[in-house]
Parts: sequence; structure tokens; C-alpha cells
Amino acid sequence: MTVRVVVADDQTVVREGLVLLLGLLPGVEVAGAAADGEQAVRLAAAETPDVVLMDLRMPRMDGVEATRRIRAAHPAIQVVVLTTYSDDESVFAALGAGACGYLTKDTDAETLARAIAVVSGGQAYFDPGVQRRLAQEVARRGRRAGDLPDGLTPREVEVLRLIAAGRSNAEIAGELFISAATVKTHINNLFAKAGLRDRAQAVTYAYRHGLA
Repeated sequence: MTVRVVVADDQTVVREGLVLLLGLLPGVEVAGAAADGEQAVRLAAAETPDVVLMDLRMPRMDGVEATRRIRAAHPAIQVVVLTTYSDDESVFAALGAGACGYLTKDTDAETLARAIAVVSGGQAYFDPGVQRRLAQEVARRGRRAGDLPDGLTPREVEVLRLIAAGRSNAEIAGELFISAATVKTHINNLFAKAGLRDRAQAVTYAYRHGLA
């Protein structure tokens, strides 16, 4: 299946280079390229790609706001941030806006291709350095069972953590020694409580709340 991708980056050399690189990847089709956040929002609406590769620092509208608008208007479009910055403020702002992937611009072509494939399948993908930051933030927060958001139960949080770790329903059932039907019930309940639409949103929600 072909994954359609829109590139958003204000630097012409980077943008054109990404378009050229993506055009060489099997199973990837470039649906368009935007030079700022406003163009990215318009292009996403016009082309309805599967994935948007989003820079953060752009004129007229930054990548965080563009991500928020795209995800709000088109929940099926997944956003992967591709930026120079990996500081906590940038990472958590992007995740809060609905990005389900975060890569830095020193990423190689193989990793970029893997990220596009993973997020187009409804999962999340993070640069290893970003994953470490998220893990450190989770450890720092040290949430207690009685301090869970949106009325989630401890069992629902266990299921959420395993979703964030990339486990399938069958794998979650095996690890928690419960049936697949029970797993599905827990997922439906936590999605309803947290207002989540898919597993990618569940992953960003888990990291944002220090539950992953």
C-alpha cells in the first residue's frame, strides 16, 4: 500500500531534499510540499495525505499550531515532527498538539522510512533521544495510582502502557493474563474516558501524562 506524504519545511534545500529522498523510498508517494504552517494546513486539507512531515520553526504559522489544526480537522492524518530541536518544550508541545512521531534532522533514510510506515499504521514513532527524554520525564513525575487522569483505573493504565510500548491486543492479553475480549473492553473504556480516537493518540496521551 502506498503511503502519501506531505512535507512541511521553510528551508528550501531541506524541503526539496526531503521530497527527493521520499520519492526514492518504495511505497511512498509525495503528495506535496509546504514552505510554512499555513501552507501545510491548506495542503493537508486539499490532498488528505496519510502522513505530514512537519518542521517546528516556520514563518506565519509554526509546526505546533499547524499540527494542532491538521489533527483537529483531519484525525486520520498522522503528523511526524522532523526538526532540529529536541528540547523538552518542543517535544511536549508537539505531542500535546497531536503529533505521533518525533525525529531530528540527523535521522537517516532508513529510520525516516520506518517512522513513516509505523505512524501510517496507527502507531507512534520517536527518535531514540526523544524516547529517553520521555522516559526521564515519566520517571520524574512518578505518578501514583491515586493520581490518574480522566478517571482511568490502574488496569486501564496498565493496558495503556502496553499500547505505548507497541504491544498488540493479543500480546497485552498474554502479558496481563486476561482475554483478548477483556483487553478490547479496557481499550474502549480508556479511549472513551480520555477522548482518544486511535492508538497513536493513546501513545501521545500516555507520554504527555507520564503514564508510559
